[in-house]
Amino acid sequence: MHRNSLLNRELRFFFGEKWYWGPVVDGVLLKKNILAARNSLSAAEREFKSGKILSTLLSLDEITSVDTVFVYINFRSEVHTKRLITTLLRLGKRIVVPVTLVPERRLLAVAINDLDQDCVPGFCSIPEPRPELRENQQVAGRDIEAILLPGSVFDERCGRWGYGGGYYDRFLTNEAPLSTRIGLAFDLQIVRLLSLRPHDQLLDMIVTEKRVLQRG
Repeated sequence: MHRNSLLNRELRFFFGEKWYWGPVVDGVLLKKNILAARNSLSAAEREFKSGKILSTLLSLDEITSVDTVFVYINFRSEVHTKRLITTLLRLGKRIVVPVTLVPERRLLAVAINDLDQDCVPGFCSIPEPRPELRENQQVAGRDIEAILLPGSVFDERCGRWGYGGGYYDRFLTNEAPLSTRIGLAFDLQIVRLLSLRPHDQLLDMIVTEKRVLQRG
C-alpha cells in the first residue's frame, strides 16, 4: 500500500468510553490510545473486569472439556490471569505458561503446578518457570489444547495486534497451529476492524467482561 494511503486511512476506534473515527498511521495512534485507555483503568476496575472474564471462561466448553491449557501470566494492565491459573490448577487442568526466549525470539511452553512456588521473575520481570522446570517440564505445542493470550488491540472478527515482538504469532504458527486460540481483553480493547499484516494471527475467540466474540 502506498505511504499516502496509510497516512490517510481512517479507522474506527474506542477511547474514553466513546467511539471515534480518526487517522491511523500503521496502527501506532490506535495502539497508543487503546493502551492508554487500558492503563487508565484502576486496579479495582481491572480486578472486577478480570473476574467477570474468569467466570465466563470457566463456563466455556473450550476450557472445561480440555486437559492442557496454555495461559499467559499478566503484566502491567493486562487482564489478570493469576487467579485463573490457580483455579484451573485446582480443577485438575495441566497448566502451561510461557518463557520468553529473547535471543531465539520465541516462546517456550512449560508446565507448572504452583504459580508462586514454580515461577520467578523473568523477561520484563514477568513471572516465568524456574530454570530447572524449563528442562524437564517442557510441553510440546501439539499437546496444548487451548491457548489464552494477551494483546494490545483486537477486532470483532477475532483479529489481534500484539506488542510488536511477534512472539505469540510465531508460537501459534510454528508450535501450536491446531490449538484453540482465545484472546483475553477488556472490552475497551475491541475495535470494529484492524488492518492485519500477513503474520498477524486470527484467533478463534475473544473473551471480554461484556461479551464473547467468535470467528465466524
